Amino acid sequence: MANLTRGLDAQGYIAREGSLARIGEPFRPVVAAARDRLIDVFGARMTGAYLYGSVPRGTARPGRSDLDLLLALRAEPTEADRADARMLDESLDKEFAQVDGVGTLLYSRERVLSALETYDLGWFVACLCTPLLAEDLAEYLPRYRPTSLLARETNGDLALFLPRWREQIAAAAPDELRGLQRRTARHLVRTGFTLVMPRWNGWTSDLVEMAEAFGEYYPQWAGRMRATAAAAQDPTGDLDALHTYTEEIGPWLAAEYARVHGIKNPRP
Repeated sequence: MANLTRGLDAQGYIAREGSLARIGEPFRPVVAAARDRLIDVFGARMTGAYLYGSVPRGTARPGRSDLDLLLALRAEPTEADRADARMLDESLDKEFAQVDGVGTLLYSRERVLSALETYDLGWFVACLCTPLLAEDLAEYLPRYRPTSLLARETNGDLALFLPRWREQIAAAAPDELRGLQRRTARHLVRTGFTLVMPRWNGWTSDLVEMAEAFGEYYPQWAGRMRATAAAAQDPTGDLDALHTYTEEIGPWLAAEYARVHGIKNPRP
């Protein structure tokens, strides 16, 4: 059985994962450079910056893991903001061999704190993001339990991604398939986990543990979800696997999710 206190605090709320203290030594220079460059590039446009993913959790693997950043901006991101973020990402990725890619998400402060995003982006910032610079918006957000509402609002839109993934796979160059497989496999494993999260009564960001938790409740899909978790960590760019995601696992998971938790509230 799952450890029912895993990822929760003493009151049963999802504990914030990650901290600057957990960053492994190989990644400290990357994070320091990212902090300095964010200040230089975004300056007063930014109200806060966060790390998320394996680096602040202390599980990142040199040369295999990516660096994930999220910025809260004073206004809605513009094309100029996105271009600056891409240039920053590319420069860090090129300079530091210990990271396999850098990605920066941009959102306005207003959107993070909006009612529509309380159980999606707001939860993500409050529970899965580690403050790196300036203001921490978690101070303005509620505490969260692993409920069906949280499941619906975080991953109840898988059906919208499937046609996009099919288009991306069809258009992808061979050297783009590994990255595409990593992104889609991660998404599927996380969706599978949040499908069962309220019953499992806990939180984890470990993809292998997510797949195992899912398999406790859907044993007929357990093997395929374990394979998807393995591919999320070490993608090969295999087209057959990608086809399985979009034509087998994905459609079933989207339908089951809608049945159990409902469909995520639409975004503008």
